[in-house]
Amino acid sequence: MNPFQEKAKDIEKTYKSWKSINVRPYDKETVDPYTRVRVILMNGTEFEAVWNTSRYNRHCTNNDVRRAMALIRRGEQQQQKRIANLKPINESILEHTIGYEQLAVDLTAILAQREKDANVKHQMDFALLEDFDHLYRYADLLDFERGIHAEKLVGSYTEIMPGRPTVAEARAPQDDIRFYINNYRSDPVTRLNIAIITAAEQQTMNYYLNVANLHDTELGRKLYSEIAMIEEQHVTGYGSLSDPTSDMFECMVMHEYTECYLYWSCYKDETDERIKQLWLMHFEEELSHLHAAVRLLEKYNGKCWEQLFPEGGEFPQLLAFSEQKSYIREVLKSVRLTGNAESYAEVDSLPDNFRFFSYNRAVQGNVKGLASHVVIEETIKKFGKDYRVEDKAHPVRALADHRSVNADVARVKGA
Repeated sequence: MNPFQEKAKDIEKTYKSWKSINVRPYDKETVDPYTRVRVILMNGTEFEAVWNTSRYNRHCTNNDVRRAMALIRRGEQQQQKRIANLKPINESILEHTIGYEQLAVDLTAILAQREKDANVKHQMDFALLEDFDHLYRYADLLDFERGIHAEKLVGSYTEIMPGRPTVAEARAPQDDIRFYINNYRSDPVTRLNIAIITAAEQQTMNYYLNVANLHDTELGRKLYSEIAMIEEQHVTGYGSLSDPTSDMFECMVMHEYTECYLYWSCYKDETDERIKQLWLMHFEEELSHLHAAVRLLEKYNGKCWEQLFPEGGEFPQLLAFSEQKSYIREVLKSVRLTGNAESYAEVDSLPDNFRFFSYNRAVQGNVKGLASHVVIEETIKKFGKDYRVEDKAHPVRALADHRSVNADVARVKGA
């Protein structure tokens, strides 16, 4: 599939009525976990597209360009509302959160395994272990407060157990900046990977920032706020991978290409026939957005799409969700890493005066009072052990004890 060579409709003929936008939600009791994951992914992808042209709208002096962006953005907004409406009313914020973290874990693992750029892959593996831990913390909160087992929500696809402990994730801001790629020298899969994961993590960050004060317990409110700060670190890390020299029109084309790729992937991967047709409809609408962005690139930048996609623009292997347990277990062996400028280092290898230690102590104080620690401690008190879904014992010995909060790993030297 090459979206540049597909016939596209006029954008103004792609707008739909509210009847089309107010779609019937999925059934939370019967939905496949990866259908929920795709809904969350595409919601975030649309938010990123809307945010991209909204930001440029404020820095563009040409009203003809701003009108063209507004045409595209209006369609993106309709798509986002339709996708958001797929979430059912009876699926709680916390239940939906499990889907967010399952997406972060399995999507990152899938993208990391196909990534050829070592710098980009390392960032993915590094953040993967933190999202994996967030899934564990939220799952324990769900069990402790609601008596609901997250296993029902993730199916048999994803294990639930500690990753890099959340209390070990708070790093000095300087250590979440990464080296950026060069679009013209990078593999097209790398460019797609960065665009996809940045949008997904940004959506997670925004979701937690907005729902933290809506949770109905103090413990839950604190856990959302704590993890939302870590998601900000992830967005900083992933966002710094992108080529900062790309101009407005090149970015627009890449955004629309990414959306086309993801909708076509969702269409091919989806098991729910009704939602499958929605993905197809959105793909066809995105073709219009992509072709409009290409016209802007040609008119105002003097470039053709072939210069941005010298390999021809054909979609690489499509994104398909599947369980990633073996890969995640292997990556867990690097759980003791932390950030060190643009690179990473074992906590044990850092000097005692390194900024990780001072920053972590300053912003967190006594970690025993932090929500990510308390939720596990309280679950253990209530049930005699924490909540996990493990196919076999945890691959990291220090994190294998079901009756320990395991708060020192990757934070305290020698732990």
